Amino acid sequence: MDEATVRSLTVGDTVYLNGPIITGRDEMHMRALKTIRAGDEVPEEIYDSVLYHCGPIMTESGNKWIPVAAGPTTSARMNDLTPEMIEKFHIRAIIGKGGMSPEVAEAMKTYGCVYLAAVGGTAVSLAEGLGESTGSYWNDLGMAEAIWKFNANNFGPLTVAIDTKGGNLYDEVRKKIKR
Repeated sequence: MDEATVRSLTVGDTVYLNGPIITGRDEMHMRALKTIRAGDEVPEEIYDSVLYHCGPIMTESGNKWIPVAAGPTTSARMNDLTPEMIEKFHIRAIIGKGGMSPEVAEAMKTYGCVYLAAVGGTAVSLAEGLGESTGSYWNDLGMAEAIWKFNANNFGPLTVAIDTKGGNLYDEVRKKIKR
């Protein structure tokens, strides 16, 4: 996803993704930031990426790695790390569940990133949309924390829950509940 496409999306839009997606959770975020702060290189796939907050369960079949389940993890766990991730790596979309902090939403607005909500409980169907892995990095972190690369096909449905215009589906729901 390029920045213009990302900025054209609005809260409530439903999207299906085709193309590169990487996974990453807490440990991946910490390693990427530590590495770049030290002046060292990170895998190029992190730059301008669609980053899925997911710890997939992978199975090896021959020389291929295939996700058995790939459900979203709670993104708020990465709130403290995500603004810098977006700034340094120009992350274009983050997929997860539960939303993210106002600081993350501000970084998304500034640098051109959206939050795409995936429905929890759909791990098997989401895994099908990812297809087989095209590679991985930082496997020493363990299966759930490593970076897995995929070339997604019709991955979704995903809902734009935080956009670059300041729209935030979670804030809208909280306001409605208070009324």
